[in-house]
Amino acid sequence: MHLLNADLHSHSTVSDGTLTPEAVAERAAAGGVQLWALTDHDEVSGQQRAREAALDLGLAWVGGVEVSVSFAGETVHIVGLGIDPNHEPLRAGLAATRAGRRERARQMAAGLAQVGIDGAFEGALRHVGNPDLVSRTHFARYLVERGVCAHTHEVFRHYLTEGKPGYVPHRWASLAEAVAWIRGAGGIAVIAHPGRYKFTANEEYALFTEFIAHGGRAVEVVTGSHSTAEQVRFADTAVEFDLFASRGSDFHSPEESRTGLGALPGLPGQLTPVWEALGERIVGAGALTA
Repeated sequence: MHLLNADLHSHSTVSDGTLTPEAVAERAAAGGVQLWALTDHDEVSGQQRAREAALDLGLAWVGGVEVSVSFAGETVHIVGLGIDPNHEPLRAGLAATRAGRRERARQMAAGLAQVGIDGAFEGALRHVGNPDLVSRTHFARYLVERGVCAHTHEVFRHYLTEGKPGYVPHRWASLAEAVAWIRGAGGIAVIAHPGRYKFTANEEYALFTEFIAHGGRAVEVVTGSHSTAEQVRFADTAVEFDLFASRGSDFHSPEESRTGLGALPGLPGQLTPVWEALGERIVGAGALTA
């Protein structure tokens, strides 16, 4: 089980990915993934499609979501694994978290217009699969389409991060709310890609201690945006805080993602994989016990 090729962090057109849930499942299977989770941002409407596609392809599947959280002035992402996507308090909480994205998008477009980039709101919407989830990623794809930047990573650096023309902050869920929704839906809460957050040492310590106090149980150690040094660092963090370790590519698009589905290195051997705690939440492929 420790060497399982699990990819427990990926996105589809239901949030800000470019492939349908079915196409992401197909790509996961082709990449050798054995256990897969679709974790769209603040949305679970793709989960039934993901489950059916996974089972048709012989993939083991577990329900997932990625909740946007505001913490210490940063947007933090908390992945929920093993959730029941039909759990009404979770669905209501995610709907509340999504509220306001459209107005934020209009404000982002206004900021871009001030530096000569017009039509950004309408342009971003052309890249959106779910209009309730228009995001910075959709604006980035529009700016690449316009030829303003060569790729989406460049757009974020120059236009969509704090202090840049298209950046508009948004108040997301609290850490306590996100973990409570995930736990209430029967899932395990995971801190996603912790190497991405620009926290001081004290702020990072506060994130982990508060997360655990609310019932969080895992951290993403191996992910597409982590360097080898960050994998080592957060493996140590998992040991220090007695957390399960997760693994996921954070796949969004064949053209944009740093790592393909199934192509991640394995978890360091001293860690306990989060899938060992998922148990009956995993369906398909003999629940990986055969």
